[in-house]
Amino acid sequence: MTYKVYLTEEAREDLIRLEDHLIDLALKHADADVVDRAMDAIRGEMRILETNPYTCRMASDSPYERELVIPFGGTGYVALFEIDSTEEVVVTALRHQREDDYH
Repeated sequence: MTYKVYLTEEAREDLIRLEDHLIDLALKHADADVVDRAMDAIRGEMRILETNPYTCRMASDSPYERELVIPFGGTGYVALFEIDSTEEVVVTALRHQREDDYH
């Protein structure tokens, strides 16, 4: 079974916010490749949602709301998502693992 993965507008904004932060880090540490490496890690790990969303940890009492941990360097990112149906997964938020919460 294959799921279609969608990002809400908020999740797309989160992705832009994370990318902007990475650009700042790249400039500060003279590591131009960090942005591409991080975005590749996020995109790569999110492919899991296309085939195995139920393997991700539960984020609430609902078995359909889950979190995908995306390792990157010493930390990483977390994607909050909901399994909407037998065909769709909706990513509702993205954050860095060191952030307090999604919003």
